[in-house]
Amino acid sequence: MKALKSLALATAVSALALGAQADTKIGMITTLSGGGAGLGVDVRDGFMLAIEAAGRDDVEVVIEDDQRKPESAVQIADQMIQSEKVDIMTGIIWSNLAMAVVPSATAQGVFYLSPNAGPSVLAGKRCHQNYFNVAWQNDNLHEAAGAYANDAGLKNSYILAPNYPAGKDALTGYKRMYDGGLAGETYTKLGQTDYAAEIAQIRASGADSVYFFLPGGMGISFLKQYADSGVDLPVVGPAFSFDQGILQAVGAAALGVKNTSQWNKDLDNAANATFVSAFQEKYGRLPSLYASQGYDTANLILSALDKADVKDQDAFRAALQAAEFDSVRGDFKFGPNNHPVQNIYVREVIQEGDVFTNKIVATGLSNHADAYAAECNM
Repeated sequence: MKALKSLALATAVSALALGAQADTKIGMITTLSGGGAGLGVDVRDGFMLAIEAAGRDDVEVVIEDDQRKPESAVQIADQMIQSEKVDIMTGIIWSNLAMAVVPSATAQGVFYLSPNAGPSVLAGKRCHQNYFNVAWQNDNLHEAAGAYANDAGLKNSYILAPNYPAGKDALTGYKRMYDGGLAGETYTKLGQTDYAAEIAQIRASGADSVYFFLPGGMGISFLKQYADSGVDLPVVGPAFSFDQGILQAVGAAALGVKNTSQWNKDLDNAANATFVSAFQEKYGRLPSLYASQGYDTANLILSALDKADVKDQDAFRAALQAAEFDSVRGDFKFGPNNHPVQNIYVREVIQEGDVFTNKIVATGLSNHADAYAAECNM
């Protein structure tokens, strides 16, 4: 924790060194240690790449590690709001942590911009005018996967995901669009690493395909064990299960797998080309989906700050809703519940030299909005 506090302090000092006092303070709580650290590191690195490229001396970013623990996230959030006096919060990866932090933060008059977690309840009945999701609503990529499964002629999927809000949203989204039957539906433990029992169930189920959502280290463990098992069924998943960090760990076993995403490094627009090049130059690795979301979140905030003072909440909120920034996804707009309306693509895992990565092969859903906006009364 000492090293992480030093990182936050260093970020704050760099801002203060340029100006006597930053006009806007952003608190980032994300996962920087443990099994999900790669996701949080990528969000942080993408976010800070945009902040540093802008050369702003009026913005201070304070970064802390939630250790993927809801109680830690709540404690840090309260400190940031009450002691650090942050104006904006961001960074949370996991939906159970978002559910613990976001309602309290927005109730205290703080803006929260999610670069990842998008629980259905926060898109619907518990939406808030100061809560924006810059990534997606949890169901969305899974909905596109269900639509792809129909196009691919898959009739009897075995589906599995972790037992937490995003996992439940994931399978709900897949089933919403998928027309076939289910050979089985399993919720695993969050953070699970041994999938022998689940793979045995898949083998015995009579399934013609497997759909799974297991982000971070969970996905690495599952894919390796699945490849070693000899079960020879086609696998489909969301981008979270086939992202850059996972692919390098899994290797050739993932080649050819189709997965769904609202972003990829080969999207043909100037903002994306700049992002991919700058990220590789600074960090020495290809950017991930999570990095792209952090980058877009920072640039959305900066675009709104160019138009309004964050202390003028009505004006700043309107500036966020306008979303007048160059997104790595191309055109970007919010729906009425402050969640994106966007294209979701089908990607295929490929190999470029020694690097495993993805290429876009189709558009899964066009101009797609989430299913919960009608429940949002703002």
